[in-house]
Amino acid sequence: MSSLFDPCTLRSLTIPNRVWMSPMCQYSARTSGPETGVANDWHFAHYAARAVGGAGLILTEATAVSPEGRISPADLGLWNDRQEAALRRIATAVRELGAVIGVQLAHAGRKASVDAPWRGGSPLGEEALGWRPVAPSGLAFSPGHAVPAQLSTAQIAAVTEDFARAAGRALAAGCQVAEVHGAHGYLLHQFLSPVSNRRTDAYGGDFAGRARFPLEVVDAVRAVWPADLPLFFRVSATDWLAEGGWTPDDTVRLAAELRARGVDLLDVSSGGNVPEARIPVGPGYQVPFAARVRAETGLPVGAVGLITEPQQAEKTVADGEADAVFLGRQLLREPYWPQRAARELGLPLTGVPDQYRRAH
Repeated sequence: MSSLFDPCTLRSLTIPNRVWMSPMCQYSARTSGPETGVANDWHFAHYAARAVGGAGLILTEATAVSPEGRISPADLGLWNDRQEAALRRIATAVRELGAVIGVQLAHAGRKASVDAPWRGGSPLGEEALGWRPVAPSGLAFSPGHAVPAQLSTAQIAAVTEDFARAAGRALAAGCQVAEVHGAHGYLLHQFLSPVSNRRTDAYGGDFAGRARFPLEVVDAVRAVWPADLPLFFRVSATDWLAEGGWTPDDTVRLAAELRARGVDLLDVSSGGNVPEARIPVGPGYQVPFAARVRAETGLPVGAVGLITEPQQAEKTVADGEADAVFLGRQLLREPYWPQRAARELGLPLTGVPDQYRRAH
């Protein structure tokens, strides 16, 4: 028996195992013209391969809810019909291959308008298909980034609607899980953290003010997302600052609020909001944050962060530290990791395509 390969049921949806693919940007969409932000053959092959490999849930890369919400000009988007149709093609394939398909809905905020990492990830000006980012406050992410425009309350409401519309498109495309991206220093995280949110109106100040916009986004998405399908929220559990930032205590408090609003699982990561954070990276280094949320709130959690070996993943789930593990870079290196994990844990292989059975 294996906890890692037990099905996981959230609302009416049963995910066949607890090895899930974490959202990872591919920076591979067209950057101009009618195909801007549209998933292409690279994305199709990328996601289908991990479904064939045995991941129970495939979450798309951060998918922008508006053009200015993209991290880079080459990010996926979900604000028009072409983007929705391309996502539908991927969702259909992933489901036919036996996995569950979900979408991560995102807005990059002040970290928007940068180049792909393999081209340096530098901020882009308008002459290079860039744009001026927006944020809760006029504070640049780093000295090299543009000072963002502070969002007005009307603009905050408009972004909330962007998330809801994108969720509706994801549903129409056949996605079964929606995840709201509130981590890694992107827009919702920027509102949550006092390091990046210096507002003095209803969307700043104390915890309740800083959490107002992320919670409004969750309410708007939950309102259009079917009651029988699960909603996730990704959080950075800490800014990794000695003082003044978002903390694990804040995350536990937010998790309780999210649970009350119909969020079904917290995807627990960390960092990303300040470039100077000192992060003690090591195997499973973020798992304790997930375990604490689960223990103190009862909200199901996904653990992520240097989970690379089958026994390590099995122990994380079996010990009750997390309800599932999200694999990121490991699935880039090894798309068929779930099948290897099943073999190493002594389980009979299931879900292997007939065409590949002679290899097992």
